[in-house]
Amino acid sequence: MQQPFCVFFCFTARLAQRTCMARKSATIRHCHNLESCHDSPKQPIGDQSEHDGIFPSPLCNCPVEKRMDEDLERAAAGDHRLVTVFGGTGFLGRRVVRHLLDHRFQVRAASRHPNPIGPGVGPGARPEPVTADIHDETSVAAALSGAYGAVNAVSLYVERGRETFDSVHVKAAAGLARLARERGVKRLIHLSGIGADPNSSAPYIAARGRGEVAVREAFPGATIIRPAVMFGPDDAFLTTLVRLVRTLPVYPMFGRGQTKLQPVCVEDVAEAIARVLEDSGGGSSPCYEFAGRRVYTYQDLVRSVADRIKARPRLVAVPFALWRILAMGAELLPSVPITRNQVALMQCDNVASSDHPGLESLHIAPKELEELLSAM
Repeated sequence: MQQPFCVFFCFTARLAQRTCMARKSATIRHCHNLESCHDSPKQPIGDQSEHDGIFPSPLCNCPVEKRMDEDLERAAAGDHRLVTVFGGTGFLGRRVVRHLLDHRFQVRAASRHPNPIGPGVGPGARPEPVTADIHDETSVAAALSGAYGAVNAVSLYVERGRETFDSVHVKAAAGLARLARERGVKRLIHLSGIGADPNSSAPYIAARGRGEVAVREAFPGATIIRPAVMFGPDDAFLTTLVRLVRTLPVYPMFGRGQTKLQPVCVEDVAEAIARVLEDSGGGSSPCYEFAGRRVYTYQDLVRSVADRIKARPRLVAVPFALWRILAMGAELLPSVPITRNQVALMQCDNVASSDHPGLESLHIAPKELEELLSAM
């Protein structure tokens, strides 16, 4: 699945750094973390936050009734171009906001911390920042008021407290979908991930799969978007990998590095979402899988990055059994750098299937990962 790979790269980073230090000191120590799809141990990997930043937060800044009244008046006046983006300050979310603005949509960026406006938003078109917690139906309903469309880009990659895979990817996603339908929202885009499967033994993948089912039950016309692991200039996936390959003489891999990845540019995913919403004629697919042109093995990807930046680290295979033992100990730490669930995810390929349309169906030529590497 998408973002968890980001986290894994970050984890690898920390673990590799500690390994080198351990070799020098002749002491074996524990390691620490990574981020993205879709990003590193990068925080809860996500959107999708830089990771998604995660989540929308509680309680709105403006009086709820006042904003609802204003939005109902605007909707009555024929404004059908307002889209609310939940997770609108995250790694993917803030780019979705920008691309929607480029397509002349009015955009409401909903998140728990709505003040920062992402880079690249010009002075002529600004999103409306609103505070919304995906677990709080009152704030979600207010953020949806008067909207033509909604995008749920909220993501979670590491469970903490009440923020569990089930609470975020299933219950909260279903609640948002239901509220969108009840408030007359015409289009709903739900961000999931390649490989989502309600029957998977991996909790994250299973929750993503159950979330898709729950969203479709609550909002039958919802469009599911499944991106592969995403890369971008400020990600925690590729930038972390480049930094590690450049500085570490020894790079530990998950297993033999044969897990398959099909990285996709985050800008391509954001543009694709805008184009899906632009299509009001009913020609869009109920599910898309967005991935890049090339499929890499984890080992091939590391070697490709190393060749591009002229680095020569020694790649060392680390058995998954050992990673699980390390993760079991890491889960006892206050700030969990890696979990057994994340190790399990690294055993799953992250490649688009031929069953669903991709970027090409929306006339988007996927950007090559090497293009970004050349600028780093």
